[in-house]
Amino acid sequence: MASTVTSDTPESLTEATGVTGGKAGYGQLLRTPGALSFLLPGFAARQPFAMLTIGIVLLVQHTTGSYGSAGAVAAVTGVSMALFAPQSGKLADRFGQRAVLVPGVLVHTVAVSLLVVLALTGAPLWALFLAAVPAGASVPQVGPMVRARWAATLGGDSATPSPLLPTAAAFESVTDEFTFVVGPVLATALCTGVHPAAGLITEAALTLFGGLFFAAQRRTQPAHGLHSAAAAEPRVSALSIPGVRVLAIAFLGIGSVFGGMQVSLTAFSEEIGNPGANGLLYGIFAAGNMLAGIAMGAVAWKIGPRRRLILGYTGLTVAASLLWSAHSVLLLGALGLVVGLCIAPALITGYTIVETLVPAGARTEAFTWLTGAVALGQAAAVTVAGRLADAQGASTGFLVPLVGTALALATLVGLRAHLRPRVAGRVTARGIGHRVPVTVD
Repeated sequence: MASTVTSDTPESLTEATGVTGGKAGYGQLLRTPGALSFLLPGFAARQPFAMLTIGIVLLVQHTTGSYGSAGAVAAVTGVSMALFAPQSGKLADRFGQRAVLVPGVLVHTVAVSLLVVLALTGAPLWALFLAAVPAGASVPQVGPMVRARWAATLGGDSATPSPLLPTAAAFESVTDEFTFVVGPVLATALCTGVHPAAGLITEAALTLFGGLFFAAQRRTQPAHGLHSAAAAEPRVSALSIPGVRVLAIAFLGIGSVFGGMQVSLTAFSEEIGNPGANGLLYGIFAAGNMLAGIAMGAVAWKIGPRRRLILGYTGLTVAASLLWSAHSVLLLGALGLVVGLCIAPALITGYTIVETLVPAGARTEAFTWLTGAVALGQAAAVTVAGRLADAQGASTGFLVPLVGTALALATLVGLRAHLRPRVAGRVTARGIGHRVPVTVD
């Protein structure tokens, strides 16, 4: 159901909700003053996010001979990150990104190094679990921090934020997907071609140097604590905002797609006697996500973000519902491409909406709740899909993305009223004129 608000002009709300009829491309975005200073180190620092899980799986499997044990240690890391990431975001909003990043990357480097040593010396599984907890909890939340810097740079908390905000969200989604293509490939090549521990050692090094370099970019760091423009507002947790909780549930569904696809594609490739097909199939899936992300940032949308989110999730659920029936590499590759194409609109629009729901003083925390939800959904999906694939075959593992996205879509449809932009009720005075009702959806 569409809701209406009053404003001087339709354009004022169009700008506030991130829907614009103008041209807001990537070139214009990258020319934003100060953008490259945090984008380049941010890209290096976020690579470990995609390398950690696969690095743990390959190392622990090599030292224990068990994929089950390797998956369990990786799952502990994922759950730990999902639980602690929002706390990291909350601390960054209160004390600043640098204050959180510097000790965080140091802890992460030590924890991953300890995990490597324990694995190589044949330590018991419980010891690996203990080391996996701080390794996951200290994963630097560079992606959410970069998004918070974009929001601060582009005026995301003002009554008339830049129309480049949706483009920035699309750019970040493409960067995330590129990370998830490059990171696992790099970690796999290092573990198989150099040493089983080389992937995690590289991950720790990138975290340390990339994170410290990113933290050094103080000029683009968002205001925090008493220095924030929102300091006069009562401090609340981002999760106390109903719309953030709705989006977190939706992002659990996205995590179920990532986790379910990783395990089920691997199981499918082994079933058909062609393990090498796994990399090709997952690459096609990730490429679809990247292509859709690029397109999302280049399109001048005429419909509101809430409607875009529901339409994107509907397409994702329909596409995921067909995966279990694919029994050939060609068909599964085609369906994987479609699933990837449908993820980006849901993911990007969710990040765009959260910028309009949350005050600046809680924005990094909000982004980390969404990132943590993806990680938690992925960890759960890896476990469930793995058990289903072991017991019933690879095709049953594809039921996990279907169930996850269907439940998330039902939540979005039923609670869509909570996704109304926080800035929608503001009235911007631009001179004398009649106020007219404007459709948000």
